[in-house]
Amino acid sequence: MTTRIGGKIVRPGAVVEGYVEVDGPAILSVEAAAVTDDDVIVPGFVDLHCHGGGGHTFTTGDAESARRAAAFHLGHGTTTMLASLVSSPFELMRDATEAYRPLVEAGIIAGVHYEGPYLSGVRCGAQNPEFLRDPSVKELAELIDLGGVRLVTVAPELPGALEAIGFLVERGVAAAVGHTDATYEQTLAGVAAGATVGTHLFNGMRPPHHREPGPVVGLLSSPVVCELIADNIHLHPGMLAFAAGTAGPDKAALITDAIDATGMADGTYDLGGQQVVVADRVARLARDGSIAGSTLTMDEALRNTVAAGIPLADAVAMASTTPARVLGLGDEVGALEAGLRADLVVLSSDLRVKRVMRSGRWVE
Repeated sequence: MTTRIGGKIVRPGAVVEGYVEVDGPAILSVEAAAVTDDDVIVPGFVDLHCHGGGGHTFTTGDAESARRAAAFHLGHGTTTMLASLVSSPFELMRDATEAYRPLVEAGIIAGVHYEGPYLSGVRCGAQNPEFLRDPSVKELAELIDLGGVRLVTVAPELPGALEAIGFLVERGVAAAVGHTDATYEQTLAGVAAGATVGTHLFNGMRPPHHREPGPVVGLLSSPVVCELIADNIHLHPGMLAFAAGTAGPDKAALITDAIDATGMADGTYDLGGQQVVVADRVARLARDGSIAGSTLTMDEALRNTVAAGIPLADAVAMASTTPARVLGLGDEVGALEAGLRADLVVLSSDLRVKRVMRSGRWVE
């Protein structure tokens, strides 16, 4: 049985009126035609960097909590996502990776992202400094052997970092530069070693300076995809527009960096063993006031990006197409094209979620 969904269809580089025809779990065709509906149809969002949502977290290794966090974000249009851990003891990383493998096999999450512990102590932000350590190929080898590891954030200036990045690439795992005090040259060395992602550009990084460009300029001028947290808190809308415009939609990916407090009331939460206080959507560490993740969803990130002046087609590429390519899934998801998986989001004219489809089935 086929399903036809009409509206303004956002395809790579264009917005066209027409219909998406779905047959089973796949897109059968996308045809241009006059429609009366003003709904906006976009590919399902792909979130490379998320720690939880809806009161549930990815950071503790609890599989049921992870399942519920993924379900929360699915309701906001995220049909593909990584479960991001924070800096943790090796045992927790191992146990969580093992616990999440059935979720990866079932397609509930696309894999695991380690945001830490191989990060700069100077730029650790809300990461727990107790668990930071230098990169270890031995640790990474054991973790990757468990399956499901898709992305690892590394500060390239640390001892052993370049070797670790090269090892990740050899094993088919994407490496990201982030939470780093690296110089411009050290950043480029990380890219040369194989890093293909910049973790939440600007945040957790040495600020740019005209005599020491640092990681921000190094990443923007390199062939890597720069993550952007479009919550208007981590990045001013003007800075979001600047970074997205400089990188272009093929080199920028919207992420949430969401924590369990996303979609929940203000209050006290936990992140990696540290107390987080959420007030008026802003999450901060209780101990020093550092921003501690976000309460963002991908649909809101899309709205904020468009409001910042980025064209809708470009913003959708940043929310879906580009991050899908980072994960090596561009031939499966991330665009509304015949033959790809029928992951799509029907938005109202003001870009609010009306319905979500994953693998050809509407999400309740």
